[in-house]
Amino acid sequence: MASGFLEDASFNQSPAFGDVDLFSADRPLAEAAARAGLDLAALSACGRGYGAADTLDLGRLANENPPRLRTMDGKGNRLDLVEFHPAYHALMKKSIGHGIHASAHDGSDRPAPMSARAVRLYLATQAESGHMCPITMTHACIGALRSEPALLAKWLPKIQTRTYDPRPLPWWEKNGVTLGMGMTERQGGTDVRANITSATQHGDHAEISGHKWFMSAPMCDAFLVLAQAETGLTCYLMPRYRPDGSQNAIRFQRLKDKLGNKSNASSEVEFHGAWAERVGAEGAGVRTIIEMVNLTRLDCAIASAGQSRIALSQAIHHIRNRSVFQRRLADQPAMRAVASDMALELEAQVALVFRLIRAAEHAADDPREAAYARLLTPAVKFLVCKSTPQLVYESLECLGGNGYTEDLPMARYFRESPLNAIWEGSGNVMALDVLRAAGRHPEAATDTLSRLVRTADQAFKAGPLAQALEQTLKSGAAERRARFVCESLAKIAAVAALVEAGSPFAALYAETRLGGSPFAQFGSADLGGSETVLMDRALAA
Repeated sequence: MASGFLEDASFNQSPAFGDVDLFSADRPLAEAAARAGLDLAALSACGRGYGAADTLDLGRLANENPPRLRTMDGKGNRLDLVEFHPAYHALMKKSIGHGIHASAHDGSDRPAPMSARAVRLYLATQAESGHMCPITMTHACIGALRSEPALLAKWLPKIQTRTYDPRPLPWWEKNGVTLGMGMTERQGGTDVRANITSATQHGDHAEISGHKWFMSAPMCDAFLVLAQAETGLTCYLMPRYRPDGSQNAIRFQRLKDKLGNKSNASSEVEFHGAWAERVGAEGAGVRTIIEMVNLTRLDCAIASAGQSRIALSQAIHHIRNRSVFQRRLADQPAMRAVASDMALELEAQVALVFRLIRAAEHAADDPREAAYARLLTPAVKFLVCKSTPQLVYESLECLGGNGYTEDLPMARYFRESPLNAIWEGSGNVMALDVLRAAGRHPEAATDTLSRLVRTADQAFKAGPLAQALEQTLKSGAAERRARFVCESLAKIAAVAALVEAGSPFAALYAETRLGGSPFAQFGSADLGGSETVLMDRALAA
């Protein structure tokens, strides 16, 4: 009888989180999608798919069973294969089926293809973040390949399919392909101009020798790489198989043992005369690759916001279903202060990210939107990606000791949360890129800041902070204070984005993040009567 009691009793534990419509339960996201004129019913179906208990469990399985590298077979033949758990393949199939790897480029989601894709990326990340690496890179590589139209035309039909084909075959024999990248080297890291990998031209192709310290994801069908050509650093597309069908001279040395991102393979690699085709002009590698970098930086911000949301959703779900001292945790004043403050942060993240996506969407036709995207992309990536680890940690703490165990997903979310702040440029790189964008286009930057201030002023007098930013930019201390410039710019933009979205929380966010009392920890701010509505917007009850 005692055994039966133990089996039946819930012991005040919250039920498993799952079978949730991650789209409809997320009011900030659903409202952003509605403003963009997107198909809400289709996105709700996507939200149900990624929020299904079985799909969420695929994330657990893919991370508990990380990929393994097989460099050779039993007879010494070179393989250079990475083997993944079936859960990883199932997630890849799902996300490619939703077109997250290519839909922004094929016009299939009018009127706002980038926004529609961003919503699906935000949802997919909540199921599992690691598999989004090759999805993001495939999407971003198309931007760089546009500088070589003939090469893009050759690959595009295979890229734009909605079929995931993991078979290790020459790309032209497959039903669909993914693209990866290898930029950084051991001696240079972020300073890609210090790369020593070399490219030698041989008629219609180049042969590349050297190494990459990080190349992701190694089972992609081709990789954008940077190598030194005769006239300087140049971008190349390197397929896994040569045109005659033989395996290209790409030798994987080992897979990185990372803090998180366990489901995704990141590799160290050597090239021994690997076959590749040039992308863009010789010597223009950085200029060519920047189109890809800008797209991946957008994805970093979108995915980090998604990570914030799934962690907060788990926390709110828990505190609504657990009682302490004869009251639900969600009714305890201190816990409500923390959860609602995190929900306020998420409101700003979503509004800011989707405002940036809109700017990127219209940049080709609107110089002001282009200036916004140029100045704000690194700033938004900085703010959102750096806010996420703190928000994920606080969400973990809401679950107490349970949150710290590997039996629940919070520990995985926490390990994953710092990655996007590092990928495609760490915090200092983002801050310096803001200075660089302002320095190269000073009039456009001033105009962008002025417009942000005029909009933000409807909720908060941002003029004095904007003046301090302008003075810092003109002073000799700009580089030393680069993070101050970057973070302040992004927070003004967040207030402006909330105002543009018609959010009732614009003034509350501004006062708690930019007002007299410095924002230190979630739960320190006084949100008054907004607590319940903020929590309900983050995860519909």
